[in-house]
Amino acid sequence: MVTYIIRRIIFAIITLIVISIIAFVIIQLPPGDTTSIRLQALQTAGVQVSQEQINQIKADFGLDKPLYIQYFIWMGNMFRGDFGESFYYSAQVNDILKERIPYSLMLSFFTIIFVYFISTIGGIISALKQHGPFDYSLSVVSFLGLSVPEFLFALVLMYVFFKFFGISMGGFFSQEFRDAAWSWARFVDLVKHIWAPIIVLSAISTAFTIRVLRASMLDELKKPYVQVARSKGIPEAKVIFKYPTRVALNPVISTVGYILPTVISSEMIIAYVMDLPTLGPALLNAALTQDMYLVGAIVMILSALTVFGTLVSDLLLVFTDPRIKY
Repeated sequence: MVTYIIRRIIFAIITLIVISIIAFVIIQLPPGDTTSIRLQALQTAGVQVSQEQINQIKADFGLDKPLYIQYFIWMGNMFRGDFGESFYYSAQVNDILKERIPYSLMLSFFTIIFVYFISTIGGIISALKQHGPFDYSLSVVSFLGLSVPEFLFALVLMYVFFKFFGISMGGFFSQEFRDAAWSWARFVDLVKHIWAPIIVLSAISTAFTIRVLRASMLDELKKPYVQVARSKGIPEAKVIFKYPTRVALNPVISTVGYILPTVISSEMIIAYVMDLPTLGPALLNAALTQDMYLVGAIVMILSALTVFGTLVSDLLLVFTDPRIKY
């Protein structure tokens, strides 16, 4: 087991290095760079910039060096915990990440808990009550969750609560708490607002996971070992949860690897719609303005989460199902 974990960690590091190279190259593909965009903005404002000033700006940010040297400088700084400077926000990338990562991770964590809690209960009951009212109702809700775009769901949810209850669901805080210091009142206000983006972000993942778990559970319930367990007089609850449920959870556990980065990626548009101070808007603005250091930092964070989530799902599968070998 220890050898397996060490080998997987080594593979994870290699994977992240390859991803960093691909991400850095892709970031450099669009014509121009951040310096060009900044100079264009200055020229639009009527500011004249000499060629010497242009060369100095590129030298300050290391953009005058060959691409491979820029990559090694970038990676070396990242290993030291320095992600560079954001051109768009005119601030250190570290400061931007410190401000936004806690909200993104908090939102992602509670979204994942909500997804697996609802989908596990719903999928199992739906399979046990196949073709019943609950099964049909949950199927309708699941298909709606899969088909309705998240941004549209967010708009409808915000409209309904503001129209009928007078509650604004935009942002994590009410207006009076947005810039206030942390207090019990601010925490309560956060709790009042955070459930709305959680529901929006979890809609597609929950619907998908319910369908997967239901199908897997129905397949296991038809297998001979379940009938044998029942014929031995084992209580029905023990038969269901000790045998088929453990096996049926395997495809659900295997989704841990991509749900976390999927949630963070999905909140890009949702964060704009619901005015959330998360990584999504920062990534979109950085991509549009070719803010290479901020884009690279966020891409590497998402990649690390994906690799880490995949490792966790593989380890969980080994523990939950002894038939799975290293």
